[in-house]
Amino acid sequence: MTSSAVSDREARPLYTAADAAEATRENLGAPGEFPYTRGIHASGYGGKLWTMRQFSGFGTPAETNRRYHELLRAGGTGLSVAFDLPTLMGRDPDHPLSLGEVGKCGVSVASLADMETLLEGLPLDTITTSMTINSPAAMIFAMYLVVAEQRGAAWAKLSGTIQNDILKEYIAQKEYIYPPRPSMRLVTDVFGFCADNVPRWNTISVSGYHIREAGATALQELAFTLRDGIEYVQYGVDAGLPVDRFVPRISFFFNAHNDFFEEIAKYRAARALWAAVIRERFGARDERSWKLRFHSQTAGVSLTAQQPYNNVVRTALQALAAVLGGTNSLHTNSLDEALALPTSEAALLALRTQQVIAHESGVTDVVDPFGGSYYVERLTADLQDGAREYFAAIDRFGGMVEAIEQGYPQREIADSAYRSQQAVEAGEQTIVGVNRYTDDAAADIPILQIDEQVERDQVARVAGLRKRRDAAAAQRTLDALRRAAEGSANLMPFILDAVRAYATVGEMCDALRDVWGEYEETPGV
Repeated sequence: MTSSAVSDREARPLYTAADAAEATRENLGAPGEFPYTRGIHASGYGGKLWTMRQFSGFGTPAETNRRYHELLRAGGTGLSVAFDLPTLMGRDPDHPLSLGEVGKCGVSVASLADMETLLEGLPLDTITTSMTINSPAAMIFAMYLVVAEQRGAAWAKLSGTIQNDILKEYIAQKEYIYPPRPSMRLVTDVFGFCADNVPRWNTISVSGYHIREAGATALQELAFTLRDGIEYVQYGVDAGLPVDRFVPRISFFFNAHNDFFEEIAKYRAARALWAAVIRERFGARDERSWKLRFHSQTAGVSLTAQQPYNNVVRTALQALAAVLGGTNSLHTNSLDEALALPTSEAALLALRTQQVIAHESGVTDVVDPFGGSYYVERLTADLQDGAREYFAAIDRFGGMVEAIEQGYPQREIADSAYRSQQAVEAGEQTIVGVNRYTDDAAADIPILQIDEQVERDQVARVAGLRKRRDAAAAQRTLDALRRAAEGSANLMPFILDAVRAYATVGEMCDALRDVWGEYEETPGV
Protein backbone atom coordinates (compact mmCIF):
# COMPACT_ATOMS: atom_id res chain seq x y z
CA MET A 1 0.00 0.00 0.00
CA THR A 2 1.36 3.38 -0.94
CA SER A 3 0.14 6.67 0.40
CA SER A 4 -0.54 10.07 -1.05
CA ALA A 5 2.26 12.58 -0.86
CA VAL A 6 2.20 14.78 2.18
CA SER A 7 1.12 18.33 1.46
CA ASP A 8 3.76 21.05 1.38
CA ARG A 9 1.37 23.47 3.08
CA GLU A 10 0.63 24.03 6.74
CA ALA A 11 -3.02 24.75 7.54
CA ARG A 12 -3.73 27.25 10.30
CA PRO A 13 -6.50 26.61 12.84
CA LEU A 14 -8.43 29.71 11.81
CA TYR A 15 -8.95 31.70 8.61
CA THR A 16 -10.61 35.11 8.53
CA ALA A 17 -12.06 37.62 6.11
CA ALA A 18 -8.59 39.10 5.70
CA ASP A 19 -7.38 35.82 4.21
CA ALA A 20 -10.25 35.73 1.75
CA ALA A 21 -9.82 39.39 0.79
CA GLU A 22 -6.18 38.86 -0.05
CA ALA A 23 -6.89 35.57 -1.78
CA THR A 24 -9.50 37.07 -4.09
CA ARG A 25 -7.28 39.95 -5.19
CA GLU A 26 -7.55 38.50 -8.69
CA ASN A 27 -10.93 38.66 -10.35
CA LEU A 28 -12.97 35.92 -8.73
CA GLY A 29 -15.89 36.45 -11.06
CA ALA A 30 -19.18 34.60 -11.16
CA PRO A 31 -19.86 31.04 -12.30
CA GLY A 32 -19.73 30.87 -16.07
CA GLU A 33 -17.56 33.99 -16.34
CA PHE A 34 -13.83 34.44 -16.85
CA PRO A 35 -11.64 33.27 -15.11
CA TYR A 36 -14.11 30.46 -14.30
CA THR A 37 -12.79 29.90 -10.78
CA ARG A 38 -16.37 29.24 -9.73
CA GLY A 39 -17.19 26.96 -12.67
CA ILE A 40 -17.50 27.03 -16.44
CA HIS A 41 -21.31 26.91 -16.40
CA ALA A 42 -23.41 29.65 -14.84
CA SER A 43 -26.00 27.11 -13.70
CA GLY A 44 -23.51 24.57 -12.33
CA TYR A 45 -25.25 21.19 -12.30
CA GLY A 46 -28.64 22.85 -12.61
CA GLY A 47 -28.79 22.17 -16.32
CA LYS A 48 -26.96 18.85 -16.45
CA LEU A 49 -25.24 16.57 -13.97
CA TRP A 50 -21.67 15.44 -14.45
CA THR A 51 -21.16 12.36 -16.62
CA MET A 52 -21.03 9.22 -14.46
CA ARG A 53 -18.31 7.33 -16.27
CA GLN A 54 -17.14 4.12 -14.58
CA PHE A 55 -13.69 2.99 -15.74
CA SER A 56 -13.91 -0.66 -16.74
CA GLY A 57 -12.06 -3.26 -18.72
CA PHE A 58 -10.84 -6.78 -18.07
CA GLY A 59 -10.24 -10.08 -19.81
CA THR A 60 -11.58 -10.42 -23.31
CA PRO A 61 -13.48 -7.81 -25.33
CA ALA A 62 -16.65 -9.90 -25.00
CA GLU A 63 -16.42 -9.96 -21.17
CA THR A 64 -15.86 -6.22 -20.99
CA ASN A 65 -18.71 -5.57 -23.42
CA ARG A 66 -21.07 -7.35 -21.04
CA ARG A 67 -19.87 -5.15 -18.15
CA TYR A 68 -20.55 -2.01 -20.22
CA HIS A 69 -24.11 -3.07 -20.88
CA GLU A 70 -24.56 -3.76 -17.14
CA LEU A 71 -23.28 -0.29 -16.21
CA LEU A 72 -25.49 1.46 -18.75
CA ARG A 73 -28.55 -0.45 -17.53
CA ALA A 74 -27.66 0.60 -13.97
CA GLY A 75 -27.74 4.29 -14.91
CA GLY A 76 -24.17 4.98 -16.04
CA THR A 77 -24.10 7.84 -18.54
CA GLY A 78 -20.77 7.22 -20.29
CA LEU A 79 -18.22 4.51 -20.98
CA SER A 80 -14.57 4.44 -19.97
CA VAL A 81 -12.20 1.79 -21.32
CA ALA A 82 -9.28 0.34 -19.35
CA PHE A 83 -6.77 -1.54 -21.50
CA ASP A 84 -4.37 -4.27 -20.41
CA LEU A 85 -0.62 -3.71 -20.18
CA PRO A 86 0.31 -5.31 -23.54
CA THR A 87 -2.15 -3.03 -25.34
CA LEU A 88 -0.87 0.02 -23.45
CA MET A 89 2.70 -0.87 -24.47
CA GLY A 90 1.82 -1.53 -28.12
CA ARG A 91 2.35 -5.31 -27.97
CA ASP A 92 0.10 -8.07 -29.28
CA PRO A 93 -1.11 -10.86 -26.98
CA ASP A 94 1.27 -13.36 -28.58
CA HIS A 95 4.39 -11.24 -28.04
CA PRO A 96 6.82 -12.82 -25.52
CA LEU A 97 6.69 -9.69 -23.33
CA SER A 98 2.90 -10.03 -23.05
CA LEU A 99 3.10 -13.40 -21.30
CA GLY A 100 1.12 -13.37 -18.04
CA GLU A 101 -0.34 -9.87 -18.57
CA VAL A 102 -3.07 -10.39 -21.17
CA GLY A 103 -6.42 -9.15 -19.90
CA LYS A 104 -5.14 -8.68 -16.33
CA CYS A 105 -5.23 -4.93 -15.69
CA GLY A 106 -7.72 -4.10 -18.43
CA VAL A 107 -9.20 -5.46 -21.62
CA SER A 108 -7.02 -6.93 -24.37
CA VAL A 109 -7.54 -5.13 -27.69
CA ALA A 110 -5.15 -6.15 -30.45
CA SER A 111 -7.06 -5.35 -33.63
CA LEU A 112 -10.17 -3.93 -35.23
CA ALA A 113 -11.82 -7.33 -34.70
CA ASP A 114 -11.41 -6.91 -30.93
CA MET A 115 -12.78 -3.37 -31.04
CA GLU A 116 -15.81 -4.59 -33.00
CA THR A 117 -16.54 -7.07 -30.19
CA LEU A 118 -15.83 -4.56 -27.43
CA LEU A 119 -18.38 -2.08 -28.81
CA GLU A 120 -21.03 -4.58 -29.89
CA GLY A 121 -24.54 -3.23 -29.34
CA LEU A 122 -23.40 0.11 -27.93
CA PRO A 123 -24.91 3.31 -29.41
CA LEU A 124 -21.72 5.12 -30.41
CA ASP A 125 -23.52 8.18 -31.76
CA THR A 126 -25.45 8.83 -28.54
CA ILE A 127 -23.03 7.89 -25.72
CA THR A 128 -19.64 9.34 -24.86
CA THR A 129 -16.65 7.02 -24.58
CA SER A 130 -13.34 7.68 -22.85
CA MET A 131 -10.32 5.52 -23.68
CA THR A 132 -7.35 5.60 -21.33
CA ILE A 133 -4.37 4.88 -23.54
CA ASN A 134 -1.37 6.95 -24.54
CA SER A 135 1.50 5.65 -26.69
CA PRO A 136 -0.81 3.66 -29.04
CA ALA A 137 -3.65 6.16 -28.61
CA ALA A 138 -3.84 7.00 -32.31
CA MET A 139 -4.19 3.32 -33.22
CA ILE A 140 -6.93 2.61 -30.67
CA PHE A 141 -8.78 5.80 -31.61
CA ALA A 142 -8.61 4.80 -35.29
CA MET A 143 -10.20 1.47 -34.42
CA TYR A 144 -13.07 3.25 -32.67
CA LEU A 145 -13.58 5.47 -35.72
CA VAL A 146 -13.61 2.53 -38.11
CA VAL A 147 -16.21 0.67 -36.01
CA ALA A 148 -18.38 3.82 -36.10
CA GLU A 149 -17.80 3.99 -39.85
CA GLN A 150 -18.92 0.38 -40.24
CA ARG A 151 -22.15 1.13 -38.38
CA GLY A 152 -22.94 4.28 -40.31
CA ALA A 153 -22.33 6.59 -37.33
CA ALA A 154 -20.99 9.87 -38.67
CA TRP A 155 -17.64 10.89 -37.18
CA ALA A 156 -18.95 14.44 -36.79
CA LYS A 157 -21.51 13.13 -34.26
CA LEU A 158 -19.09 11.13 -32.12
CA SER A 159 -18.29 12.41 -28.64
CA GLY A 160 -15.71 11.11 -26.23
CA THR A 161 -12.10 11.36 -25.17
CA ILE A 162 -8.83 9.66 -25.99
CA GLN A 163 -6.29 10.20 -23.22
CA ASN A 164 -3.35 10.60 -25.64
CA ASP A 165 -1.22 12.25 -22.90
CA ILE A 166 2.32 11.04 -23.44
CA LEU A 167 4.11 13.58 -21.25
CA LYS A 168 2.70 12.19 -18.00
CA GLU A 169 3.97 8.77 -19.08
CA TYR A 170 7.55 10.04 -19.01
CA ILE A 171 6.83 11.86 -15.75
CA ALA A 172 4.93 9.22 -13.81
CA GLN A 173 3.34 6.14 -15.34
CA LYS A 174 6.20 5.01 -17.61
CA GLU A 175 4.04 3.40 -20.31
CA TYR A 176 5.89 5.09 -23.16
CA ILE A 177 7.21 3.58 -26.37
CA TYR A 178 8.89 6.25 -28.48
CA PRO A 179 11.14 9.22 -27.62
CA PRO A 180 9.29 12.41 -26.60
CA ARG A 181 9.47 14.41 -29.82
CA PRO A 182 8.05 11.84 -32.27
CA SER A 183 5.50 10.96 -29.59
CA MET A 184 4.44 14.62 -29.53
CA ARG A 185 4.00 14.44 -33.30
CA LEU A 186 1.46 11.65 -32.86
CA VAL A 187 -0.42 13.82 -30.36
CA THR A 188 -0.56 16.88 -32.61
CA ASP A 189 -1.52 14.73 -35.61
CA VAL A 190 -4.59 13.64 -33.66
CA PHE A 191 -5.30 17.32 -32.85
CA GLY A 192 -5.21 18.27 -36.51
CA PHE A 193 -7.12 15.26 -37.78
CA CYS A 194 -9.97 15.69 -35.30
CA ALA A 195 -10.26 19.43 -35.91
CA ASP A 196 -11.10 18.55 -39.53
CA ASN A 197 -12.98 15.27 -39.12
CA VAL A 198 -14.17 14.56 -35.55
CA PRO A 199 -14.92 18.03 -34.16
CA ARG A 200 -16.78 16.93 -30.99
CA TRP A 201 -14.06 14.55 -29.81
CA ASN A 202 -11.72 15.49 -26.94
CA THR A 203 -8.35 14.86 -28.55
CA ILE A 204 -6.43 14.65 -25.29
CA SER A 205 -7.11 14.22 -21.60
CA VAL A 206 -4.14 15.86 -19.90
CA SER A 207 -3.75 13.68 -16.86
CA GLY A 208 -2.74 14.74 -13.41
CA TYR A 209 -4.29 11.58 -12.03
CA HIS A 210 -1.27 9.39 -12.65
CA ILE A 211 1.11 12.13 -11.53
CA ARG A 212 -0.69 12.20 -8.17
CA GLU A 213 -0.77 8.41 -7.96
CA ALA A 214 3.02 8.39 -8.37
CA GLY A 215 3.35 10.41 -5.16
CA ALA A 216 2.94 14.06 -6.17
CA THR A 217 1.37 16.61 -3.85
CA ALA A 218 -1.82 18.39 -4.86
CA LEU A 219 0.28 21.39 -5.89
CA GLN A 220 2.60 19.28 -8.04
CA GLU A 221 -0.37 17.53 -9.64
CA LEU A 222 -1.91 20.89 -10.48
CA ALA A 223 1.28 22.50 -11.74
CA PHE A 224 2.71 19.63 -13.79
CA THR A 225 -0.66 18.81 -15.35
CA LEU A 226 -1.34 22.36 -16.48
CA ARG A 227 2.24 22.80 -17.65
CA ASP A 228 1.86 19.62 -19.72
CA GLY A 229 -1.25 21.22 -21.20
CA ILE A 230 0.73 24.35 -22.04
CA GLU A 231 3.34 22.19 -23.77
CA TYR A 232 0.70 20.48 -25.91
CA VAL A 233 -0.74 23.83 -26.94
CA GLN A 234 2.72 25.10 -27.87
CA TYR A 235 3.46 22.02 -29.96
CA GLY A 236 0.09 22.34 -31.68
CA VAL A 237 0.73 25.98 -32.51
CA ASP A 238 4.23 25.12 -33.73
CA ALA A 239 2.66 22.47 -35.99
CA GLY A 240 0.62 25.23 -37.63
CA LEU A 241 -2.72 24.74 -35.88
CA PRO A 242 -4.62 27.94 -34.95
CA VAL A 243 -5.01 27.97 -31.17
CA ASP A 244 -8.79 28.35 -31.17
CA ARG A 245 -9.06 25.52 -33.70
CA PHE A 246 -7.86 22.75 -31.36
CA VAL A 247 -7.63 24.00 -27.77
CA PRO A 248 -11.42 23.80 -27.12
CA ARG A 249 -11.13 20.01 -27.44
CA ILE A 250 -8.35 19.70 -24.84
CA SER A 251 -9.69 18.20 -21.62
CA PHE A 252 -8.09 17.38 -18.28
CA PHE A 253 -8.13 14.50 -15.80
CA PHE A 254 -7.51 15.11 -12.11
CA ASN A 255 -7.25 12.99 -8.99
CA ALA A 256 -9.83 13.32 -6.21
CA HIS A 257 -7.81 12.73 -3.07
CA ASN A 258 -8.24 12.70 0.69
CA ASP A 259 -7.68 16.33 1.74
CA PHE A 260 -11.25 17.48 1.18
CA PHE A 261 -10.79 21.25 1.06
CA GLU A 262 -7.46 21.18 -0.77
CA GLU A 263 -9.00 19.11 -3.55
CA ILE A 264 -11.90 21.55 -3.99
CA ALA A 265 -9.43 24.43 -4.11
CA LYS A 266 -7.23 22.57 -6.61
CA TYR A 267 -10.04 22.31 -9.16
CA ARG A 268 -10.99 25.95 -8.73
CA ALA A 269 -7.35 27.03 -9.13
CA ALA A 270 -6.96 24.88 -12.23
CA ARG A 271 -9.81 26.64 -14.04
CA ALA A 272 -8.51 30.11 -13.24
CA LEU A 273 -4.91 29.29 -14.18
CA TRP A 274 -5.85 27.69 -17.50
CA ALA A 275 -8.15 30.54 -18.50
CA ALA A 276 -5.44 33.12 -17.87
CA VAL A 277 -2.64 31.18 -19.58
CA ILE A 278 -4.62 30.39 -22.71
CA ARG A 279 -5.87 33.94 -23.11
CA GLU A 280 -2.66 35.77 -22.18
CA ARG A 281 0.14 33.42 -23.26
CA PHE A 282 -1.43 32.12 -26.45
CA GLY A 283 -3.85 34.88 -27.37
CA ALA A 284 -6.91 32.62 -27.59
CA ARG A 285 -10.09 34.58 -28.31
CA ASP A 286 -12.71 31.81 -28.29
CA GLU A 287 -14.06 31.48 -24.75
CA ARG A 288 -14.31 27.71 -25.28
CA SER A 289 -10.52 27.68 -25.33
CA TRP A 290 -10.43 29.40 -21.92
CA LYS A 291 -12.77 26.92 -20.22
CA LEU A 292 -11.01 24.03 -18.52
CA ARG A 293 -13.17 20.90 -18.63
CA PHE A 294 -12.10 17.96 -16.52
CA HIS A 295 -12.81 14.38 -15.54
CA SER A 296 -11.92 13.23 -12.06
CA GLN A 297 -11.34 9.86 -10.48
CA THR A 298 -11.15 9.03 -6.82
CA ALA A 299 -7.67 8.21 -5.57
CA GLY A 300 -6.67 4.63 -6.28
CA VAL A 301 -3.51 5.05 -4.25
CA SER A 302 -5.57 5.87 -1.15
CA LEU A 303 -7.35 2.50 -1.22
CA THR A 304 -6.21 -0.16 1.23
CA ALA A 305 -6.20 -3.94 1.10
CA GLN A 306 -6.62 -3.83 4.87
CA GLN A 307 -10.22 -3.27 5.98
CA PRO A 308 -11.37 -2.73 2.37
CA TYR A 309 -14.87 -1.55 3.32
CA ASN A 310 -13.20 1.63 4.60
CA ASN A 311 -12.58 2.36 0.92
CA VAL A 312 -16.30 3.02 0.39
CA VAL A 313 -16.07 5.91 2.85
CA ARG A 314 -12.86 7.27 1.32
CA THR A 315 -14.34 7.14 -2.16
CA ALA A 316 -17.56 8.89 -1.12
CA LEU A 317 -15.66 11.79 0.45
CA GLN A 318 -13.29 12.10 -2.51
CA ALA A 319 -16.19 12.02 -4.98
CA LEU A 320 -18.00 14.69 -2.97
CA ALA A 321 -14.93 16.94 -3.15
CA ALA A 322 -14.81 16.48 -6.94
CA VAL A 323 -18.47 17.42 -7.27
CA LEU A 324 -18.11 20.46 -5.02
CA GLY A 325 -15.10 21.45 -7.11
CA GLY A 326 -17.17 21.33 -10.30
CA THR A 327 -16.05 18.16 -12.04
CA ASN A 328 -17.58 17.56 -15.47
CA SER A 329 -17.19 13.79 -15.36
CA LEU A 330 -16.46 11.35 -12.53
CA HIS A 331 -15.32 7.81 -11.86
CA THR A 332 -15.65 6.37 -8.36
CA ASN A 333 -13.28 3.55 -7.44
CA SER A 334 -14.59 0.26 -6.11
CA LEU A 335 -13.90 -1.02 -2.61
CA ASP A 336 -11.95 -4.06 -3.86
CA GLU A 337 -9.47 -2.32 -6.17
CA ALA A 338 -6.52 -2.64 -3.78
CA LEU A 339 -6.94 -6.39 -4.19
CA ALA A 340 -8.10 -6.98 -7.76
CA LEU A 341 -10.14 -5.58 -10.62
CA PRO A 342 -13.66 -4.67 -9.47
CA THR A 343 -16.38 -7.26 -9.29
CA SER A 344 -19.70 -6.37 -10.89
CA GLU A 345 -21.23 -5.83 -7.44
CA ALA A 346 -18.43 -3.52 -6.27
CA ALA A 347 -18.58 -1.51 -9.50
CA LEU A 348 -22.34 -1.08 -9.05
CA LEU A 349 -21.87 0.20 -5.48
CA ALA A 350 -19.30 2.70 -6.75
CA LEU A 351 -21.79 3.97 -9.32
CA ARG A 352 -24.52 4.17 -6.67
CA THR A 353 -22.17 6.37 -4.60
CA GLN A 354 -22.25 8.98 -7.38
CA GLN A 355 -26.01 8.68 -7.72
CA VAL A 356 -26.55 9.23 -3.97
CA ILE A 357 -24.39 12.36 -4.10
CA ALA A 358 -26.25 13.60 -7.17
CA HIS A 359 -29.80 12.95 -6.03
CA GLU A 360 -29.84 12.80 -2.22
CA SER A 361 -27.18 15.16 -0.83
CA GLY A 362 -28.46 18.51 -2.10
CA VAL A 363 -24.96 19.67 -3.07
CA THR A 364 -25.93 20.07 -6.72
CA ASP A 365 -28.53 22.72 -5.89
CA VAL A 366 -25.95 25.47 -5.49
CA VAL A 367 -23.12 26.53 -7.80
CA ASP A 368 -19.70 26.63 -6.07
CA PRO A 369 -21.08 26.49 -2.52
CA PHE A 370 -17.61 27.09 -1.04
CA GLY A 371 -17.12 30.30 -3.00
CA GLY A 372 -16.17 33.03 -0.56
CA SER A 373 -15.05 30.58 2.12
CA TYR A 374 -12.12 32.17 3.94
CA TYR A 375 -10.22 28.89 3.94
CA VAL A 376 -11.04 27.65 0.43
CA GLU A 377 -10.34 31.01 -1.21
CA ARG A 378 -6.98 31.20 0.57
CA LEU A 379 -6.12 27.65 -0.54
CA THR A 380 -7.20 28.40 -4.11
CA ALA A 381 -4.95 31.46 -4.33
CA ASP A 382 -2.00 29.70 -2.69
CA LEU A 383 -2.22 26.82 -5.15
CA GLN A 384 -2.29 29.25 -8.07
CA ASP A 385 0.81 31.03 -6.75
CA GLY A 386 2.66 27.76 -6.23
CA ALA A 387 1.73 26.50 -9.68
CA ARG A 388 3.04 29.68 -11.30
CA GLU A 389 6.39 29.14 -9.55
CA TYR A 390 6.56 25.65 -11.06
CA PHE A 391 5.62 27.06 -14.49
CA ALA A 392 8.53 29.47 -14.26
CA ALA A 393 10.95 26.72 -13.22
CA ILE A 394 9.92 24.53 -16.18
CA ASP A 395 10.10 27.47 -18.58
CA ARG A 396 13.72 27.94 -17.49
CA PHE A 397 14.46 24.44 -18.78
CA GLY A 398 13.00 25.47 -22.13
CA GLY A 399 9.70 23.60 -21.73
CA MET A 400 8.26 20.43 -20.26
CA VAL A 401 9.90 18.08 -22.78
CA GLU A 402 13.31 19.48 -21.87
CA ALA A 403 12.48 19.34 -18.14
CA ILE A 404 11.45 15.69 -18.48
CA GLU A 405 14.64 14.85 -20.36
CA GLN A 406 16.60 16.30 -17.45
CA GLY A 407 14.46 14.51 -14.87
CA TYR A 408 13.10 17.57 -13.09
CA PRO A 409 9.43 16.63 -12.51
CA GLN A 410 10.40 13.01 -11.88
CA ARG A 411 12.74 14.04 -9.06
CA GLU A 412 10.20 16.42 -7.54
CA ILE A 413 7.58 13.66 -7.39
CA ALA A 414 10.03 11.04 -6.11
CA ASP A 415 11.04 13.34 -3.25
CA SER A 416 7.40 13.96 -2.32
CA ALA A 417 6.56 10.26 -2.42
CA TYR A 418 9.55 9.47 -0.21
CA ARG A 419 8.57 12.08 2.37
CA SER A 420 5.01 10.75 2.39
CA GLN A 421 6.05 7.17 2.98
CA GLN A 422 8.34 8.27 5.78
CA ALA A 423 5.42 10.07 7.42
CA VAL A 424 3.22 6.96 7.19
CA GLU A 425 5.89 4.69 8.62
CA ALA A 426 6.58 7.12 11.45
CA GLY A 427 2.87 7.36 12.26
CA GLU A 428 2.81 11.08 11.48
CA GLN A 429 0.24 10.50 8.73
CA THR A 430 -2.68 8.30 9.73
CA ILE A 431 -4.13 5.69 7.40
CA VAL A 432 -7.08 4.09 9.14
CA GLY A 433 -6.73 0.32 9.28
CA VAL A 434 -3.09 0.41 8.20
CA ASN A 435 -1.06 2.25 10.82
CA ARG A 436 -3.87 3.06 13.25
CA TYR A 437 -7.10 1.30 14.31
CA THR A 438 -5.76 -1.94 12.88
CA ASP A 439 -6.96 -5.51 13.32
CA ASP A 440 -5.67 -8.87 12.20
CA ALA A 441 -8.81 -10.07 10.46
CA ALA A 442 -8.27 -10.90 6.81
CA ALA A 443 -10.53 -9.28 4.25
CA ASP A 444 -13.38 -11.57 3.30
CA ILE A 445 -14.75 -10.13 0.10
CA PRO A 446 -15.36 -11.61 -3.35
CA ILE A 447 -12.46 -11.16 -5.78
CA LEU A 448 -12.64 -11.05 -9.57
CA GLN A 449 -10.34 -13.74 -10.96
CA ILE A 450 -8.96 -13.45 -14.50
CA ASP A 451 -8.67 -16.98 -15.84
CA GLU A 452 -5.48 -17.85 -17.70
CA GLN A 453 -7.72 -19.07 -20.50
CA VAL A 454 -8.20 -15.39 -21.41
CA GLU A 455 -4.61 -15.21 -22.62
CA ARG A 456 -4.88 -18.44 -24.59
CA ASP A 457 -8.10 -17.23 -26.21
CA GLN A 458 -6.62 -13.87 -27.19
CA VAL A 459 -3.46 -15.46 -28.61
CA ALA A 460 -5.63 -17.80 -30.68
CA ARG A 461 -7.82 -14.88 -31.76
CA VAL A 462 -4.82 -12.96 -33.12
CA ALA A 463 -3.48 -16.05 -34.89
CA GLY A 464 -6.87 -16.62 -36.52
CA LEU A 465 -7.07 -12.99 -37.60
CA ARG A 466 -3.70 -13.18 -39.34
CA LYS A 467 -4.84 -16.24 -41.27
CA ARG A 468 -8.18 -14.71 -42.33
CA ARG A 469 -7.12 -11.23 -43.36
CA ASP A 470 -5.56 -10.19 -46.67
CA ALA A 471 -1.93 -10.36 -45.53
CA ALA A 472 -0.59 -8.49 -48.57
CA ALA A 473 -3.02 -5.62 -48.05
CA ALA A 474 -2.12 -5.37 -44.37
CA GLN A 475 1.59 -5.30 -45.21
CA ARG A 476 1.09 -2.56 -47.79
CA THR A 477 -0.61 -0.34 -45.22
CA LEU A 478 2.17 -0.98 -42.67
CA ASP A 479 4.82 -0.11 -45.25
CA ALA A 480 2.94 3.09 -46.07
CA LEU A 481 2.74 3.99 -42.38
CA ARG A 482 6.47 3.43 -42.01
CA ARG A 483 7.25 5.69 -44.97
CA ALA A 484 4.87 8.38 -43.68
CA ALA A 485 6.62 8.35 -40.30
CA GLU A 486 9.88 9.12 -42.10
CA GLY A 487 8.26 12.25 -43.56
CA SER A 488 6.01 14.92 -42.12
CA ALA A 489 2.49 14.01 -43.26
CA ASN A 490 -0.32 13.61 -40.73
CA LEU A 491 -0.16 9.93 -39.71
CA MET A 492 -3.84 9.40 -38.88
CA PRO A 493 -4.98 8.56 -42.45
CA PHE A 494 -2.22 5.95 -42.70
CA ILE A 495 -3.13 4.46 -39.33
CA LEU A 496 -6.79 4.30 -40.37
CA ASP A 497 -5.84 2.43 -43.54
CA ALA A 498 -3.83 -0.07 -41.49
CA VAL A 499 -6.73 -0.56 -39.07
CA ARG A 500 -9.17 -1.19 -41.93
CA ALA A 501 -6.77 -3.87 -43.23
CA TYR A 502 -6.85 -5.49 -39.76
CA ALA A 503 -3.24 -4.73 -38.94
CA THR A 504 -2.69 -5.29 -35.22
CA VAL A 505 -1.71 -2.79 -32.55
CA GLY A 506 1.68 -4.47 -32.24
CA GLU A 507 2.30 -4.38 -35.99
CA MET A 508 1.41 -0.69 -36.27
CA CYS A 509 3.53 0.23 -33.25
CA ASP A 510 6.42 -1.83 -34.60
CA ALA A 511 6.24 0.05 -37.90
CA LEU A 512 6.84 3.27 -35.96
CA ARG A 513 9.47 1.61 -33.75
CA ASP A 514 11.39 0.85 -36.95
CA VAL A 515 11.59 4.59 -37.68
CA TRP A 516 11.66 6.26 -34.25
CA GLY A 517 13.14 3.60 -31.99
CA GLU A 518 12.19 3.15 -28.34
CA TYR A 519 12.78 5.56 -25.47
CA GLU A 520 15.02 4.67 -22.55
CA GLU A 521 14.97 6.92 -19.53
CA THR A 522 18.32 8.18 -18.29
CA PRO A 523 19.51 6.03 -15.37
CA GLY A 524 19.04 7.82 -12.07
CA VAL A 525 16.04 9.83 -13.23
